[in-house]
Amino acid sequence: METLELIERISNGEDSYTQFKENITNNDKLAEELVAFSNSKGGVLIIGVTDNNDIAGLSDDDIRRLNQLVGNVINSNITPPIYPITEIKIIEQKKLLIVTVEDGSNKPYSTNKGIYLTKAGSDKRKVSPEELKRLFAESKRLYADEEIVVGSDISDLNSEQFYNFLEKDDSKIYEEVKQDTLSLSSVLENRELLRNDQLTLAGNLIFGMNPQKYNTSFYVDCVYFDGDEISVDKFISKKTLKGSFEKLFNDSLAFVVSNLTKKQVDDEFNTKGELEVDERVLTELIVNALVHRDYYINSSIKIFMFHNRIEIVSPGKLTNSLTVDKIKSGISIHRNPILNSICKTVLPYSGYGSGIKRAIGINPSIEFINDIDKEEFKCIIPREV
Repeated sequence: METLELIERISNGEDSYTQFKENITNNDKLAEELVAFSNSKGGVLIIGVTDNNDIAGLSDDDIRRLNQLVGNVINSNITPPIYPITEIKIIEQKKLLIVTVEDGSNKPYSTNKGIYLTKAGSDKRKVSPEELKRLFAESKRLYADEEIVVGSDISDLNSEQFYNFLEKDDSKIYEEVKQDTLSLSSVLENRELLRNDQLTLAGNLIFGMNPQKYNTSFYVDCVYFDGDEISVDKFISKKTLKGSFEKLFNDSLAFVVSNLTKKQVDDEFNTKGELEVDERVLTELIVNALVHRDYYINSSIKIFMFHNRIEIVSPGKLTNSLTVDKIKSGISIHRNPILNSICKTVLPYSGYGSGIKRAIGINPSIEFINDIDKEEFKCIIPREV
């Protein structure tokens, strides 16, 4: 770190990326600070500065001891291991030890006592169970769609819908199930739709008789606002859509299409009108929201229509290392691999990461916003007004 940047950090005070310690002698306390940075976005621990931003400095003996302490802690007190960088800086003729911690690439991290922490402003806090699941998911060690839906069983499955899927997807297996030479439960388990006699999240969302009975937050909110801002006090149309994936997709598309206008494209009055927004774009973006949203966040997908645009808002920021530029170029990382696999047969979905790219090809004016702070991904489609 450059000296001027260090002086500026000290002058600005503590925040989510900067922490001051006058001195540290306790392994556990140091481990907690490093774990909190690793589970958030990384940061800098400046040792030798008081909580009041005063530069106290460190002795040569302090620095030797602290360097050894850091080495011991990262080897023995943090799981999985991290590799911070330490450097000595001199400010006002006083020595400081700077410990730089990168944003962890193997989250979640814990102390050797099993404590998971993250940053909360300039302080730290314990990670909630929901956040912990999401951190595991981001590290590719856990997927939301493979989790068991507690309390469900095979009777909650819409077997007719599943048989229709199976006949299209694998006619040989379908015939074996229909002839009772292969059990339905074993097929469901092999597809990761059933485990321990309970539906997985994927099984419930795609083939559940009433998915929202168990997963109450996973539906679609549709509102057509009478204006261009969400703050208007009138709406033109409003619906809460529930059901399995196929129903959610069909009903979501129908809501938007029914509220769009059709324009005359040639001089013949009796010609069929053309939708102001290409239906192929709506199809790609609605499917994208259903398949790729973050199911560790208990919130609905939102389809908001305004006079000048349509917004499709998915819970959860882009997963792992994905960026808006990467998805525009067709790069994809499957947050929900079971949904990704099954929906290739259930929905108009290829699973190749080409949907966003295809939508942009049809309508280059679509805007994508990956809002990390709000934990949401938004697609904005302009309307012809």
